[in-house]
Amino acid sequence: MEKLVEMKRITKQFPGVVALKDINLDVYPGEVHVLMGENGAGKSTLMKILSGIYSPTEGEIYIEDRQYKHLTPEISQEHGISIIYQELSVIDELSIMENLFVGRLPEKRVMGIPVINKKYMMEKAREIMRLVGLNRSPMTMVEGLPISEKQLVEIAKALVWNTKVLIMDEPTSSLTLDETQNLFEIIRNLKKQKVGIVYISHKLDEIKQIGDRITVLKDGAHVATKMLCDVSGKEEIITMMVGRELKDKYHSTCCENTDHEEVLFKVENVSRADGKVKNVSFELRKNEVLGFAGLVGSGRTELMNVIFGAEKMNCGKVYLEGRELKIKNTYDAVKKGLAYLTESRRETGFFDNFEIWKNIAMEESLRTSKWSGAYGLIDENAEKLEAQKHKDQLNIKATSIHQNITELSGGNQQKVIVGKWLAADAKIMIFDEPTRGIDVGAKSEIYKIMRELVEQGKGVMMVSSELPELLAVCDRIVVFNEGEIRAILEGKDATEELIMHAAT
Repeated sequence: MEKLVEMKRITKQFPGVVALKDINLDVYPGEVHVLMGENGAGKSTLMKILSGIYSPTEGEIYIEDRQYKHLTPEISQEHGISIIYQELSVIDELSIMENLFVGRLPEKRVMGIPVINKKYMMEKAREIMRLVGLNRSPMTMVEGLPISEKQLVEIAKALVWNTKVLIMDEPTSSLTLDETQNLFEIIRNLKKQKVGIVYISHKLDEIKQIGDRITVLKDGAHVATKMLCDVSGKEEIITMMVGRELKDKYHSTCCENTDHEEVLFKVENVSRADGKVKNVSFELRKNEVLGFAGLVGSGRTELMNVIFGAEKMNCGKVYLEGRELKIKNTYDAVKKGLAYLTESRRETGFFDNFEIWKNIAMEESLRTSKWSGAYGLIDENAEKLEAQKHKDQLNIKATSIHQNITELSGGNQQKVIVGKWLAADAKIMIFDEPTRGIDVGAKSEIYKIMRELVEQGKGVMMVSSELPELLAVCDRIVVFNEGEIRAILEGKDATEELIMHAAT
């Protein structure tokens, strides 16, 4: 069978870093080629070369019997190569329909004059939206959509045109179980249409369901390419990814009993005016990680936004160490010792035009400033020393603290965000989907950091859609449904079945 695309001996060097070394990858019609590796292994860099964002330092790319030393985004699109990025690239200020056609508006001629063919756009948008299970009007503004639906808009964007090779970078990171199964059905239909799919994922349970072949990268080098039917199981894949066996990917050291521990943080009868949070009360005790489970839209993130001052509290009270907090806005929350690692790193987690040290130093500068951050002295040398300390402490893989944060892998970006809040000396740390889109090795490090924070006397709350990680990491689990708490389960007694029963 003729290959849709073949990459040969691809090498990519950045200043001081060899991101890829002598990589081969090919894609056949109607197959799902899974691409795996730890964060920083080179997966996204390789796909950016295929989509024309980066040019390889060495190597060739073959498409339809044509050889290229490098591609451009235009050439890549002409050959039907589409990419769905892990970090969302939808434009909030546009409608769903406008997002689907942005940069490539279809035209028709009226009396010889080219005009935008809005009728075609509307019909095509409805067709593609039905295909991906997005039950909205095409004119719905993207700004108001939850992250899970923005992800579906990203997928729809890639399918509007005559796609031959579809690159999916962590496509299920924001999807519920039902939405994920819907995506898999879309993929199966695309396979029948002879579309070749490169599927990047860290969810080991997914790839056996959907994949045909697997290629593993490590530190920019090729480890293996195998038929998935020849792979014995998850442990073999993990061993290929990390170069060693991980018998214990993470074992929680949860406290046996926190019932008698001092209450560190308390939420009492908190509600939002829009009804997305209704009369919520809970306590966070010392020496525990408190987990929050529930389906997408159940109210978990909405509650965290209220606690952190990003959304207005309609009624209720919040206490830290027995003292009521009056939080007016997010700046106020930072000043009073709260930290929030949001579910969308790229949108709200860091400044993508800043170096690592500036991102780490930012919140501490705000915390010690006056007049809502407008006034305060800055000591750059002290900030750089602090940033270096947290880079070393968190084992952030970067050439230096002067590297731009966008050049780091997802897991290392997450560590920079943790470093930012450690530098700000926050007392309560809220982690919202902290391991989304990062590999098993980096996940284990994030879990370890959480437990170390608890041992240092800080409070940790974790929102996650990954039930296994909630069960592994948390001492207690708060289960949400329709804006309300349905159950609070002790970690030692909780099971996936109990959580899902309460969540639904």
